[in-house]
Amino acid sequence: MSENIRSQAVTQGVQRSPNRAMLRAVGFQDEDFHKAIVGVANAYSTITPCNIGINQLAKIAEASIKQAGAMPQIFGTITISDGISMGTEGMKYSLVSREVIADSIETVCNGQSMDGAIAIGGCDKNMPGAMIAIARMNIPAIFVYGGTIKPGYYNGQDLTIVSSFEAVGQYSAGKIDEKELIEVESRACPGAGSCGGMYTANTMSSAFEAMGMSLPYSSTMAAEDPEKADSTAESAKVLVEAIRQQILPRQIITRKSIENAISVIMAVGGSTNAVLHFLAIARAADVELNLDNFETIRDRVPVLCDLKPSGRYVATDLHKAGGIPQVMKMLLVHGLLHGECLTITGKSIAEVLADVPDKPPANQDVIRPWDRPMYAQGHLAILKGNLATQGAVAKITGVKKPSITGPARVFDSEEECLDAILAGKIQAGDVIVIRYEGPKGGPGMREMLAPTSAIIGAGLGDAVGLITDGRFSGGTYGMVVGHVAPEAAVGGAIALVAEGDTITIDAHSRLLQLNISDEELARRRANWQPRPPRYTKGILAKYAKLVASSSVGAVTDLDLFHE
Repeated sequence: MSENIRSQAVTQGVQRSPNRAMLRAVGFQDEDFHKAIVGVANAYSTITPCNIGINQLAKIAEASIKQAGAMPQIFGTITISDGISMGTEGMKYSLVSREVIADSIETVCNGQSMDGAIAIGGCDKNMPGAMIAIARMNIPAIFVYGGTIKPGYYNGQDLTIVSSFEAVGQYSAGKIDEKELIEVESRACPGAGSCGGMYTANTMSSAFEAMGMSLPYSSTMAAEDPEKADSTAESAKVLVEAIRQQILPRQIITRKSIENAISVIMAVGGSTNAVLHFLAIARAADVELNLDNFETIRDRVPVLCDLKPSGRYVATDLHKAGGIPQVMKMLLVHGLLHGECLTITGKSIAEVLADVPDKPPANQDVIRPWDRPMYAQGHLAILKGNLATQGAVAKITGVKKPSITGPARVFDSEEECLDAILAGKIQAGDVIVIRYEGPKGGPGMREMLAPTSAIIGAGLGDAVGLITDGRFSGGTYGMVVGHVAPEAAVGGAIALVAEGDTITIDAHSRLLQLNISDEELARRRANWQPRPPRYTKGILAKYAKLVASSSVGAVTDLDLFHE
């Protein structure tokens, strides 16, 4: 192992009797005091099926690290189940948990002067939280995904968690009865693993594989399949070798590797949340990245995969069809991937993909041939206009009408909006505005899966628009625009919309426009007053005080000493 500053600190520390005594108490023997110490960040929890299998993986990683000649130390970190907290006050803690996860991993690894880290996570915020910490610490590290859930099945259809949310909308619209609603709910999540479509968890795991921070094929494995355990053991061995060679995260997390990750996100039809998270990861790694960079990549990368939420298939189907390496090889062959980028294995992307076929298998239609993509351009568009001068994020594929101009239906919370949808008060042609749900205003930037699913369930998915300064679940699709910045809580134009104003959402022109005069907008802004904080104590109060705009990733450590 290289004698870097960190390993010197460990070696010097354990030579002193009190340090050795405490380490002996947790299992160190004489011969272990000169080995690399590897932190195992274990996000195990029975809160959610996403994380319920992770403790077993942590133990597998622990054994593999020992076998490879290093000393593992397991510690816990948290998770919030987005799917369970969705539509409740608890969802305000979801994005906050990303920062808690990042801070906790950084705190333990740096506090104990660890030589490397393996982070094992499942639910949505586990991945960006871990990667932010890895980028900050810059010690050899690898991410292990807990694995995706297998699809449920009912009435001839594969089910995911989104099926349950949409069934609520169908039930409220009188399209299904209570018996069918319960059948869908009972079958949607059949076991362990993260939500099965190309939602946020699978999007981020795929992106980390593309970036070189996870092993090939690991991002689409099912949580309950034996290969997930095998991949975890191999990941631990690869990490120990990376410690020996001193392969550091900031050698891997570069502008080019992030561009690779974004290209894959576009090709698989990934979640809007990836935009928010990669802005934050890039900032932690001191890599320059902004919203316009996503638009540049969207313009040149096609959507190659037919995956839920707007498509037909789930992540396990993608895995069988060749997984992320197959998608990456197609992008590489067509000049849309930086093949020279380093991976945690010590090999370049091009070397890792050398034996992957140039074309997808002919006996499947999950990954489309290059000349027959799902869409010629990427699906995550950056919209701007007087309603979002700092930008907003929209999924623009899978919708029948890429533009809409209609009367604003204004709601100051997610709950108010959902009540109106379920009561049948939203009509075709309306443009729904949900505000004061941004990073500061929520606080916490809740995901709007409940109202968007209710819209789909009511049969209005192609007939109404929705804009918000909050976020969307990776399971959301339709004419929806999120991450509107500046947000309402800081006086953004979304705070100034009045009921009945006309709003234009135009995906092709990438425009988000409030159709009133500049003079009227200025008059409203002059009369606007900020709302008092919703929370004055605890983590939500601290988060609201520190969090930056969604346009820079909703980070909490931006210019802390420059008010």
